[in-house]
Amino acid sequence: MASKLKIYNTLTNKKEEFKPIDPAHITMYVCGPTVYDFAHVGNARPVVVFDTLARLLRHDFGKLTYARNITDIDDKIIEASQKSGEDISVITEKYARIYEEDVAALNADMPDIVPKATDYIEEMKSLISDLIEKDHAYEADGHVLFQVSTMQDYGGLSNRSVEDLLAGARVDVADYKREAPDFVLWKPSSDAQPGWDSPWGRGRPGWHTECSAMIEKNFGKTIDIHGGGQDLIFPHHENEIAQSKCSHGGANLANHWMHNGYLTVNGEKMSKSLGNFVTVHELLEEHGKNIGEAIRMCLLTAHYRQPVDFSSDGILQANKQLTKWYNLTQDVTATKPAEEILEALRNDLNTPKAIMELHQLAKDENRKGELLASAQLLGLLYRKFDSDLTVGVLEANAEYEAWLSEREEAKKNKDYATADKIRDRFKEHGITIKDTPDGPKLEFD
Repeated sequence: MASKLKIYNTLTNKKEEFKPIDPAHITMYVCGPTVYDFAHVGNARPVVVFDTLARLLRHDFGKLTYARNITDIDDKIIEASQKSGEDISVITEKYARIYEEDVAALNADMPDIVPKATDYIEEMKSLISDLIEKDHAYEADGHVLFQVSTMQDYGGLSNRSVEDLLAGARVDVADYKREAPDFVLWKPSSDAQPGWDSPWGRGRPGWHTECSAMIEKNFGKTIDIHGGGQDLIFPHHENEIAQSKCSHGGANLANHWMHNGYLTVNGEKMSKSLGNFVTVHELLEEHGKNIGEAIRMCLLTAHYRQPVDFSSDGILQANKQLTKWYNLTQDVTATKPAEEILEALRNDLNTPKAIMELHQLAKDENRKGELLASAQLLGLLYRKFDSDLTVGVLEANAEYEAWLSEREEAKKNKDYATADKIRDRFKEHGITIKDTPDGPKLEFD
């Protein structure tokens, strides 16, 4: 039976039925990291969102080819290299490897294709040459720029018209531009910067150029789904569309565009510029790899198009709930995902509703196999149950950690009355301490 999947398409500003180009083979591309530093939890949200979507697509359609790129040439990477004195390749290889390890701890499967920008320089140059030949791009002072006014329907994704962009242009526009909205396809490189020979001189590609070239090389002109964070709608995704449509005779780059909302901290977008970010790597280093699954669940508790507020309490509660489900399913064989879960996910990936349905399944002794299969469709409950799962939660709450240290000190001093009081304090919070030869373990009631 055909899937009844409906998704919100940013291009049309409405929820619509997903109609694949080829129902036997779905294609999806998601913008990945620029590898010069650790990824913060906000960067992890599209990883979890589109990994969950990939699981649903594979369940419903069978074959999916999913690509998530790595940007390994960028001004931020060059700046990081200049500051650290490390070679660019050392920086990018290091952070690409760490990124893959960190997102794996979120139970995110590796995409089928992980294209690196520097492996597609020739394809980018070919795309740029084609745009020049078709009078959509021009060379100026070693730069090649896309002339936005040559595309009549530019701005369809972000609801910005060329006229509005021209009217709102600042006075101090780079003098090599014909018009303010024009964007860079190729830029010159100094001797100290990485660069490649080209018809326009030694240089490097613009950021937007990369994804268009990688999509065309791996998938052809049009894909089913293009995804990323909502901060990429303009200018990045808008400019991808412009390049690709103008090169491909007006063919859509993607038929469905999906964008996830921001991660917030106290209502503000999590970002490095605001200094309110925490990295996935830090959380995993501090609390153990198992905490990754709790992070994933936290990110699934809000609808992907809505903001989700990050807190250590949220991770604590997610970890507590996961432990209960692990206890319920530790001797269970997964059967098939429950129809209630599938219905929720097929309705624009409604993961909060799906999680609510998991809670209902957990109440039914006869549906534990469905509980396990449904949770696994969401990327949860994949590990063999281990009481160590709860260890990371100690560090997720400094107060609990202090209580445990206080109890260990009391036991060491043979002050068993105090140790018992602390045990009771944990009990009041729904936590039972189980003393083992390897130290105390926590079990949630």
